[in-house]
Amino acid sequence: MNTAETLNWAIMVSRWGRNAKDVIMAYSQGALKRSNIKLLIYEAEPCGAADAAKLAGIDTVRILRGDYENREAYQRRILDELNYYKIDYVLLLSFKYVIKQELLNAFEHRIINIHPSLFPSFLGTHTAIQEALDYGVRISGLTTHIIDEEVDRGTILCQEPIKIKESDTFESIYPKFGKKGKKIVLDTIALIEKKHFKINHQ
Repeated sequence: MNTAETLNWAIMVSRWGRNAKDVIMAYSQGALKRSNIKLLIYEAEPCGAADAAKLAGIDTVRILRGDYENREAYQRRILDELNYYKIDYVLLLSFKYVIKQELLNAFEHRIINIHPSLFPSFLGTHTAIQEALDYGVRISGLTTHIIDEEVDRGTILCQEPIKIKESDTFESIYPKFGKKGKKIVLDTIALIEKKHFKINHQ
């Protein structure tokens, strides 16, 4: 792992990448203190995160799952890029594939996901926001966590609550998740910086 005074990050997105775009824009404005976003790996086009990365001078690589015979081969290609760029930590922001064992082992405790609920509620689903609305909860939110072998489990890093009004619909509540997404990701990176450099300077 990098022992320099800054950390190298990669962001991985499968979709348009709203949270990733917001974080990249904040990074380009100096929001991160001891981290460099070195790489964006993306799949869908158009991709707002890729556009923002190119403007910020961040390298982008488009890797299509359909070009590979299985998910292991696809993620092996991703791992090659992460190693080439000497990445320390990986952020999954709207990345839709379960991380397989080889990649998980290579970046043990260094792959971070964001999930649109407050753990341990509404896990293992792609419709957590709508499920929270259907269930009638009054507080939902976002969780960042270090991933492990179990889907939507692992060590919780940060949580950001979001109040839900009785009149809220998916259309009215979703922008709140987008707005809070940038904050929780930046808070999570700051937390990782603090932990990483504390451990390595002991």
